[in-house]
Amino acid sequence: MIKDITIGQYFPGDTVVHKLDPRMKIIVTFIFIISLFFINDFLPYLFIVTFMVTTILLSKIPIKYIFKGLKPIMIIILITFVINLFVTDGKTLLEIGPVDITEEGLYKAVFMALRLVFLITGTSLLTLTTSPISLTDGIEHLLNPFKRIGVPAHELAMMMTIALRFIPTLLEETDKIMKAQMARGADFESGNILNRAKSLVPLLVPLFVSAFRRADELAMAMEARCYRGGENRTRMKQLKLEKRDYISLGVALILLIGIIIYRV
Repeated sequence: MIKDITIGQYFPGDTVVHKLDPRMKIIVTFIFIISLFFINDFLPYLFIVTFMVTTILLSKIPIKYIFKGLKPIMIIILITFVINLFVTDGKTLLEIGPVDITEEGLYKAVFMALRLVFLITGTSLLTLTTSPISLTDGIEHLLNPFKRIGVPAHELAMMMTIALRFIPTLLEETDKIMKAQMARGADFESGNILNRAKSLVPLLVPLFVSAFRRADELAMAMEARCYRGGENRTRMKQLKLEKRDYISLGVALILLIGIIIYRV
């Protein structure tokens, strides 16, 4: 299960999606998220599917690799589905004891589950197609206007990127600790949910120790390289918007405007 988490991972490539300006990819991702929350019917999801499939094909990322990242959050999707299925009032389709399954509840449950799937899959494409350095530069450039009010743009961008990129590292460390304890007789799979949760408690101490150790090593490495934040910092590659970036923005805006028009 832990190996299935793809959040924060980067899939190297030389495609048109990988070459897009990181600032534009972040903006397009936000437009995509906004578009999802404007949808109030199933038909606009066809536009979302078309947009996502086209992006995945252009990025040449294996579809199995993308949807593998949905496995760890299936429990969240399932809980969302069940809650909307049983708490929504409407025309009764099926009675299960004191609980009724309504037509509106089934509709809303499927609708919300699809929204979560598209939200996670769409945002995962950002980190899968953007290197850590490019992502940091993109976030910093987007935060630059806020420097006038004292916002440390570079430091915030660096912190967010490091936190995002540490996710796969911590997951890998968790997997190693679990295997080591299972070799010593620990059981993480049997029993009910409460027992499984209790069995995970011994993982927290070594995991936190490992996280603090890695953070200290990273701080020492940055200090040894005379890192002083964004002050007087230059870049070998300057970000520059090209024709393909404007095209991607235009496609995203057309998607958003089309969904808004359909909603109205």
